[in-house]
Amino acid sequence: MKICLVAGSDNLPVAFVKKAKELGDEVFVVGVKGITSIEANAYLPLGKVGTLVKLLEKHNINKIVLLGKFEHKLLFSHLLTLDSLALKILKRAKDRRAQSLIRALMDELEEMGFEFIDPKPYLEELLAGKGTLNSLEPSREALEDGLFGFPIAKEIAQLDVGQTVVVKEKTVVSVEAMEGTQEAIYRAGKLAGKGCRVIKVARKNQDFRIDVPTVGLDTLEALRQIKADALFLEAGKVYIVDKDKFLKLADKYKISVVGLPIT
Repeated sequence: MKICLVAGSDNLPVAFVKKAKELGDEVFVVGVKGITSIEANAYLPLGKVGTLVKLLEKHNINKIVLLGKFEHKLLFSHLLTLDSLALKILKRAKDRRAQSLIRALMDELEEMGFEFIDPKPYLEELLAGKGTLNSLEPSREALEDGLFGFPIAKEIAQLDVGQTVVVKEKTVVSVEAMEGTQEAIYRAGKLAGKGCRVIKVARKNQDFRIDVPTVGLDTLEALRQIKADALFLEAGKVYIVDKDKFLKLADKYKISVVGLPIT
């Protein structure tokens, strides 16, 4: 199978390409200038959807995967110059929430004969499991905060506001919005100091073709800097980029990494 991978930042696209090649798939990587981390076969400016379509038609590709980080705040960036097809998609979206925009993109391109595929089968080994994932068990207080914050995070995610909340002593300190996970964590550190707990979840009916909830080394570094002591991830729904290195560093930083629900 020939797949176009539209790659954002972080190393999740790297893991996808590696697994796809192991399975015998051919991957054509399209990068976005100034964003994509992985080496790409072609680079396009942000907002040039029509150019992407022409590129796919030229290479006879109709399968598309979206992976990697594309920050929502780019919607208001000076780097964003929309072509006519991108403008059509923007008008088609019911609002400018991330889910709505990507859904409009998918609907438009699927009407043109393209298919967006779920990357989950290629990335299952990176999923958070249940229970403590590294060698450091959470304290009773940390676990209570994780269990307190988990249903709140699920509700926030369902509203397509964000997928991360930060809690301390059963108080919500910060909620992720357009700024992204790391900035929400740093904001919590400024507000509440050390001892925060971070919870990251997926939406209740997560469409992994649209969005893959992830944490990575930059997330862990943010936790370290604010002296957080626990990270809670929705088991089977959130991916850990660079998983082995991530969990070893979490041990070093004395941060418990826990998949919820525990059992």
